[in-house]
Parts: sequence; structure tokens; C-alpha cells
Amino acid sequence: MAFDFPENFRFADSHEYAVSEGDFVRVGISAFAVDQLGDIVFVDLPDVGSSVSQGVSFGSVESVKAVEDMNSPLTGEVLEINNSVLESPEELQNDPHGKGWLLLIKPSDLTQLDQLMSSEVYSEKVTSE
Repeated sequence: MAFDFPENFRFADSHEYAVSEGDFVRVGISAFAVDQLGDIVFVDLPDVGSSVSQGVSFGSVESVKAVEDMNSPLTGEVLEINNSVLESPEELQNDPHGKGWLLLIKPSDLTQLDQLMSSEVYSEKVTSE
């Protein structure tokens, strides 16, 4: 299956994405990860105001197949969570790169974005998996 990854997104090895929005970064999981999970039934996200660390779990997503941890692509403070995904996990399935975003964070170091894969590199990675 071919996936379309937005060019301005950056991706972690663990399939989370980060997209810069000025001083803030929107975080979610990739369409590839959503496809691998199958039907999503529950999403667990951190509280607003909590800290997240690059490469460390910030929550989990539960599907009929498995429960998977989600790791933060950047270190920073959670400014906002997507409550609509908590209420309707299918939002994540239907539009993971849009309405299915998970967190808005204020990163402590925007240069961490440079450590993540470009959409092109990530696409090559998941195509070969």
C-alpha cells in the first residue's frame, strides 16, 4: 500500500511525526502506523502542561490488534491535546496527518527536528518494511 506523507512533516523511527508551526510543533502518528494498527479503539494522551522527552513514551494507542506506546519526537511542554481523538479514536484512523493529530508542544529545542527523517526518507523506510 502506498502512503502519502506531507513534505513538511518529519518522522521518528517509531512512526510519530512532527510538523513545525512557528514556535510550536504538532505531533501525531503516521498513516503507516495507523494502517499497521488496524481498528483503533482507545488513545491515551498526557495532560496539558506536562513535559515530554524525545524518544520517551508520552501515551499509547490501543487497537483490536495491540496496544502500542507512542514516543515523543521532540522534548518540550504539552500545550494542547486533541480531545476529539480521545472521544472518537476513529478520527486518528480517518485523518492521521490532519484532524487526527495528538499533541501541540512547545519544544525546548527546535533543532531536534533536524534529527528526524524527511518524508521522503521515511516513505522509503516504510515501503521496504
